[in-house]
Amino acid sequence: MIWRIAGVAIVAVLALAFAQRLFLAPAPRPPAATARFASSPPAPPSPARCQSSPRYAAAAGANAASSVTAQWSAFGRPELGWQVYAPLIAHELGLACPPQSQAFAAALAAWQGVHRLPANGEMDEATLRAFDIAWLRRRPFVAAAAHGQCPAPPPPADLATAQPSEGYLGKSVQLRPAALGAYRRMVAAARAESPAIAADPKLLTIFSGYRDPAADAADCASKGDCDTPARAGTCSAHRTGLAMDLYLGSAPGHPPGSAADVNRLYESRTPAYLWLVANAGRFGFTPYPFEPWHWEWTSERP
Repeated sequence: MIWRIAGVAIVAVLALAFAQRLFLAPAPRPPAATARFASSPPAPPSPARCQSSPRYAAAAGANAASSVTAQWSAFGRPELGWQVYAPLIAHELGLACPPQSQAFAAALAAWQGVHRLPANGEMDEATLRAFDIAWLRRRPFVAAAAHGQCPAPPPPADLATAQPSEGYLGKSVQLRPAALGAYRRMVAAARAESPAIAADPKLLTIFSGYRDPAADAADCASKGDCDTPARAGTCSAHRTGLAMDLYLGSAPGHPPGSAADVNRLYESRTPAYLWLVANAGRFGFTPYPFEPWHWEWTSERP
């Protein structure tokens, strides 16, 4: 879903490919109940409750193994396992049990049945891709780009500048005013509700907000990493002023936006990310699952 748009012909070709991913993939569309990123965190279960579906014991064992060892490419590049996505999947399923639990497998089987997939409770690449498609459809930016309409960037006068304390290490960041307001409400709630987030003022600061498309294109061209799942080209959600990359912590030796698997896994387990998964929907934000740090405000059209 990350590409470079260099002209009308390229736009048409890439739009068709993107539409095929969204609308011709093997997973059917999600029901209306999942049309928006859920905003109610599941209640913490007891260990006994997580293992209360013995019918799915074998599926639970298969999920425990595949979450670490499966070699899939559901998100555009080869990955080993699906642990990075486990918090989002569990939230989608409406429970807080781990992937190796029987309750997780039982809930996954029900989700698979609704989406016309083999309802065996075992994660596979088709099921993981179905989750990806459900998440993609909640991003207004993706809906616009899928129809060949890379959103035009807002005029500079329509952008608001965040406070220095809101930018990671004081970085200057711009967003659309309403998106910045929603971000501020979300961070205030996170600090009030999570002692771990409140203890570190860097957490949930923004290390990338609005990005000028021309500058984005020049930067990725100079680094040779355009058109990859780990790098946005000229048609990036950041051009809208509605997308932001939030500091969640980072693996030792990695910057916060590193797409290295070890860093993405590390960030997906941080208190800041887990809070976002459970609560960001309350404030109108939806995730880009491949990058735990990337969140988009959905209450304004790109």
